[in-house]
Parts: sequence; C-alpha cells; structure tokens
Amino acid sequence: MSDRFKQFLAVCFSAVAFWSLSPAAFAGNDEEMMAEIKENGGCPRCDLRLGELRFMTVENPNFNRANLRETDLKEAVLPGGDFQNADLRRAEAERVDFTGGNFSGANMRSADLEKANFTDANLKGVDLRDADLNGSIANNAVFDDSDLRNAAFIRSVAVGASFKGAKMDGVNLERVDLTGANFENARIRQGKLDRIKAEGANFAGADFSGVRLVSADLTNANLTKVDFDGALLRRTRLVGADLTGAYNLDPNRILDACGDENTKLPRGIELIECTY
Repeated sequence: MSDRFKQFLAVCFSAVAFWSLSPAAFAGNDEEMMAEIKENGGCPRCDLRLGELRFMTVENPNFNRANLRETDLKEAVLPGGDFQNADLRRAEAERVDFTGGNFSGANMRSADLEKANFTDANLKGVDLRDADLNGSIANNAVFDDSDLRNAAFIRSVAVGASFKGAKMDGVNLERVDLTGANFENARIRQGKLDRIKAEGANFAGADFSGVRLVSADLTNANLTKVDFDGALLRRTRLVGADLTGAYNLDPNRILDACGDENTKLPRGIELIECTY
C-alpha cells in the first residue's frame, strides 16, 4: 500500500470520525423529533434546544451528551435514561420520571425539576445550582460531589439518598424526608433545614456553618465532627444523636433543643430532655 493511499484513507477515517461525533440537529417539527427519538430510543449528542418534548415516553433512552437546554420535557416518562454529560440547563422537567437515570457529569443548573422522580438515579458530580427540586422524589439517589448551591428541595422525599461531599451552600431542605440519608463531609453553609426528618442520617464531618435547624428531627443522627459555627438549633430533636467531636456549638443558639440519655454531646453543651 502506497504512502499516498494511506494518507487518503487517514483523511477519510478522520472525516467519518468527525461527523459521528458532531451533534445532530433536527430540521423537522417537534412531532417529527419526538417520533424519531422514540424510534431510535433516544438521541445521543443531538441538539434539542428549545424542543417541545412534553409527555414523551421512552424507556432507557440514550441522551448521552445531548443538548437539552431549555427543552420542555414536562411529564415525560424516561426511566433508566442515559443523560451523562448532557446539557439540561433551564430545562422544564416538572413531574418527569427519571427513575434509575444516569446524569453523571450533566449540567442541570436552574432546571425546573419540581416533583420529578429521581428514585435510584445517579446524579454524581452534577451541576444543580439554583435548580428547583421542590416536591421531588429522590429515594436512594446519589448526589455525591454534586453542586447543589441554592437549590430548593422543599417537601421532597430523599430517603436513603447520598450527598457525600456535595456543595450545598444556601440549599433549602425544608420539610424534606432525609431518613437514613448520607451527608458525610457535605458543605451546607447557610442551609435551611427547618422541619427536616433525618432519623438515622449521617452528617459526619459536614459543614453546618450558619445552618437553620428549626423543629428538625435528628433522632439517632451521626453529627460527629460537624462544624456548627453560627448554626441555630431551635426545638431540634437530638434523641440518640452522636455529636462527638462537633465544634463551634453556641449554647446561646441552642433554644429548646432536646435529647435523651443516649445523646452524645461535646463538653460544655447541655440539652433539655425531649418531651415531644
């Protein structure tokens, strides 16, 4: 084989590789787009910006590296989806079924994910800053190392979910069920944790600087080595909780918080006995 022919083949293969990696763009209308996505089981690397895909149903869809920025996905049913490294910024995804989906490395900043279902989903390393997750279901979901700064989860359910090492400054977890959840080494500065249900949750090594814990239930929670600098604990239930090595707790900011004989406290901190 001549060197010239080898060079020709190299150019051809490079061109094929380029086009296979280039994002596809739909020229048709939204109905045609949805039909093609259903037929193909997804659309990896596609440019679907501003598309109207609401109510679409596709099991195990492939949207790997797809551009879904500001796409309307309301009430779509997309269980088991591959959304790795996809762009979902400002997407409208209210009530979407994302059960078991893989969003590793995706960008979901400012997305509307209200009442979406993320049960068993992988959201490790996802950018969810300013996202609306109010009323969402995230049981056993993994948010490890994700960026959840200023995200809202009001009245959500995240039983057994993992937030290890996540950045959660300014997060709103008001009234969230976090039973058995894992926040080990998470940064939750200025977070709002009023009325959370976090029985048996693991907050070991977390940063609670400036956190509000009003009427929160931390029964049997692991709070070892937590930084409580500037945190407010008002009517917080700490029955059986372990605060060994916790620091920067200000007695003046512990107001009617209570525990029992099994509560482990740092030296100099006392609690009233729980009657509620």
